[in-house]
Parts: sequence; structure tokens; C-alpha cells
Amino acid sequence: MSAEPRLCELLLISLLASGCALLPDGGRDTMSNAEKAKLNLQMGARYLDMGMLETAKEKLEIAVNLDSSNADTHNTLAVFYERIKNNEAANDSYQAALSRDADSFSIKSNYGRFLCEQGQFDKGISLLQQSMESPMNNRPWFALTNLGTCYNRQNDSQRAEQYFRQALQTQPNYAPALQEMQRISYQNRQFMSARAFLERYLSVAKHTPESLWIAFQTERALGNGKMADEYRELLLSSFPASKEAQQVKTAISK
Repeated sequence: MSAEPRLCELLLISLLASGCALLPDGGRDTMSNAEKAKLNLQMGARYLDMGMLETAKEKLEIAVNLDSSNADTHNTLAVFYERIKNNEAANDSYQAALSRDADSFSIKSNYGRFLCEQGQFDKGISLLQQSMESPMNNRPWFALTNLGTCYNRQNDSQRAEQYFRQALQTQPNYAPALQEMQRISYQNRQFMSARAFLERYLSVAKHTPESLWIAFQTERALGNGKMADEYRELLLSSFPASKEAQQVKTAISK
């Protein structure tokens, strides 16, 4: 399972990527606190996406101080706290976000995923199902993939696969669901299927340590030693410090 949390919902908040550039000279002086808060939220989310965590924190804290009623700000703060592994603060921020917008399918999807990662499966699944079933949700593949991941954490791979496949029916090129299906296919010894899902994944995303590790094992299982060696070398050169690189070293020494 990919180590990076599925935080893609964050990037789908309606943010203006060039909000600062659109302001006329002196424009900020005429803005209301709510408008200034939204601008800082936009910048904070962008910095968070870029991995500039300190700057993201500064902008998001300004945003919440200017307008604490904005649910998107609390949702984005929760994601920030997840990034720095402050789960208690993340939980508080998700609750604050949901209390300000109880109908937000984006918040429910993020919070449901977070709860599943904390082992609170019943609460997490309930929120994810609400998100998936929301008539306003025009991006159901997020919640569907998060549901699949949640069931995976409970070792229910059959139900997990059902949700991953539903996610791909609604968005065939959704990389996280494709990677999950690569892994499940390999575990089910459906090696050609695992290879096919990897090809689809690589058409929209780049390799991860996990995708390379599974690809290496898949090609070995198919008897394709040359391709397995290529994946092994790519894993060792691209992600030398990863646990998957250590696993592949052990595998080739046997």
C-alpha cells in the first residue's frame, strides 16, 4: 500500500493558482477579512502541494485567524497536520471543518480516509459512503478509492477490489486506484493483469518504490528475467533508501 496518504481532494478545492497576480495594485487594502482569508488559503494550499510546509502553515494560520468560519481552511489545515504527523491536531481540524460544512463530500472523504488510517473503520467507512453517495459529488472516485483502501486495511481484499474497480469505472485514469489494482492482481497471482494495470498507471503517473517492487516480482513470476532485472536496477537507483530497495536486495540474494 502506498505510504503517502491520498490527499488529492485537497487540490480540488476551488483555488485560484495565481490569486496574488490577479490583484490590482493596492487591491489587498480594499479586501474584506473573508477575502484576505481566502487568498491566504489559496496560497497555503499551493505551498502545501509544493511541500513548502512552513510557509503553508503560516498562510493557513493567517487564513483561519482572519475567517475561522471557512470549512475549506480547516480541511486544508487538517491535511497539513497529517503531513507533519500530528494526528490529534488533524482530527480536531477535520471536526472543525465538518462542523462548518456538514454536507461537504470533500471533507467527508478526507476525514473518512483519515479515520480509517487511524483504525476507526466504522466511522471512516460511514463518512466515505456519505461522500460517495452525495448528489453533489462529481468526483466519486476519491471516496471509492478511499473505501477500497479502508477495506484493505481490514484485510478484506475482495471488497477492496470491488471499490477500486468502481473508482476506475468512473475515472479510468485515476492513478491511486490503478496502483492498488496492480498490487491486488499480483497478490491474486493474476500476473498479466498486474502488468496491464502497471502500464495503465505509468501512462498517467511515475513509478513509486511499491510499483517497482511489485513489477519486479511480477516479471519474475512470469519468467521474464530481463525485465525483472530492469525493474530491480531502476528501484535500486531511483529509491535506494526505500524499504522496497532493501527487499529487492534480499530477493536477489536468495
